Amino acid sequence: MSTEHAEPTWQIPGQAPRTPAYVSPIPIRQAHLGHALASEWTKIRSVRSTMWTLGVFLALVIVLGCLMAGLVDGDTYLNTPYTMPAFFGLLLGQMCLVSLGVLVVSSEYGTGMIRTTFTASPQRHRVLAAKIIVFFVVAFVTAAVAITVVGLYTQLTVDARSNPAWVPTVFMGALYVSLMGVLALAMGSMMRHSAGAITTMLGVVLLPAIMPAFLLFNESLADVAQFMSDYNAISALSLIFEGDASTGHGGAQTALLAGLTAVACVGAFAVQTNRDV
Repeated sequence: MSTEHAEPTWQIPGQAPRTPAYVSPIPIRQAHLGHALASEWTKIRSVRSTMWTLGVFLALVIVLGCLMAGLVDGDTYLNTPYTMPAFFGLLLGQMCLVSLGVLVVSSEYGTGMIRTTFTASPQRHRVLAAKIIVFFVVAFVTAAVAITVVGLYTQLTVDARSNPAWVPTVFMGALYVSLMGVLALAMGSMMRHSAGAITTMLGVVLLPAIMPAFLLFNESLADVAQFMSDYNAISALSLIFEGDASTGHGGAQTALLAGLTAVACVGAFAVQTNRDV
């Protein structure tokens, strides 16, 4: 006859015996920015608004660009890069990226899913940083592909004896419209309202192009009118695709937009941290 020796269970008289603590089989890992990036990538690629806005953006830039490529005189491309026709599509297409930038944030506030997001990731600055990074990469790659397609199509169909290097315009054009989208994302984060943020961004894009015509009636505001005329979105994109090195390829305009975007992002981080959902 065999006897099994069980481990003694210590207990205090009058209390129930103590049982071993439960150990979960699921491994516990410290959350980091990579997890937030994976989450935001899943969100942005799984919602229909992303497919629609990026699809319309690609259609506007590529279709309008290819149509304009054949309408412009071939001699124009002797001094202008082959990507110049993409300028016409980007004038309209940038509003698609602006709308998507706002919706990346504001749609979660509208549906209330932002509470779930912040419950899963209480570090709010990490969530906002992940949204900015994922959106910027998606917008930049999409814009660069669209501009490149227009440049290749123009190069294959237009007979020009020589042409300026057009690869830098792909980078600068994609960077400019992507920064505009990130600015819209920051505005959406601060305002938490889709219609209000999109309307505000429409003013940011369109008013600097329209106001100089009215400001010129007042001589004291002539300098302001000239500044707005030189640095509005339409002028910036036209300089980027003009191909004239003396204009700086829109570098000053892009730097100004980058500065405004950085300030807006800092404001978005501050507001996100100091307020309730």
